[in-house]
Amino acid sequence: MKTRLPVLLTALLLAGTASAQTPPALAASAPAAPPGPRLILVGDSTMAPRSGYGNALCARLQQVACLNLARGGRSSKSFRAEGLWDAVLALLNERGENGAKQKTLVLIQFGHNDQPGKPGRSTDLATEFGPNLTGYAKDVKAAGAEVLLVTPLTRRTFKHGELDADLRPWAEAVIKVGAEQGVPVLDLNAISHAAVAAMGQPAADTLAEAPPRFDRTHLGPKGAALFSEQVMQGLLKLRPELATARTLGE
Repeated sequence: MKTRLPVLLTALLLAGTASAQTPPALAASAPAAPPGPRLILVGDSTMAPRSGYGNALCARLQQVACLNLARGGRSSKSFRAEGLWDAVLALLNERGENGAKQKTLVLIQFGHNDQPGKPGRSTDLATEFGPNLTGYAKDVKAAGAEVLLVTPLTRRTFKHGELDADLRPWAEAVIKVGAEQGVPVLDLNAISHAAVAAMGQPAADTLAEAPPRFDRTHLGPKGAALFSEQVMQGLLKLRPELATARTLGE
């Protein structure tokens, strides 16, 4: 993709909603990074604005600039191929007026669109998915930021009374990369699967977007609230210092 980086950065930032804080200095024309910590979300539609839990997670934080740059339909391959990752790296390499980079934690979650059958997006589990995630982790560390890998959110389809676990192999691959790269992993796949399995199909269906957009992957407000809280709890275990940044009343 030949999209110019400043234009792409602007488009990414404008795509977020009001629940995700967008510091003015993150606009492409601003020379300085804002003070304080920052959280950047990178992933697919289950994390993205409107269809995922990302904006609800951002709303649970205060004193932290939370940017939801996850995008629907993207995989560990297409997010980079389309230039979206270049925009993230540009943010990570920004320097303030004092020459320092902003302290940033990047949450990365892929897997849904890496599964077979999605032309231009799917990746081979054994030879591509893990190396792709490794590349992301190395890039973040090279930019002086921190990375936290998140296993893919469970789908919510029951078969013969049992919740399908079709994304578990991708979750295990994420965990393996985390161990190899020495970066933390939040196993959202296991946490969310356990919660949904305990609900049963009728209750799990209340987590979806309203018809006509209903499916058992994407999230409506109830699903976003549930899974953003699960991610928040996982973040607090891995990064206890974020407790002081949690929004009052959440």
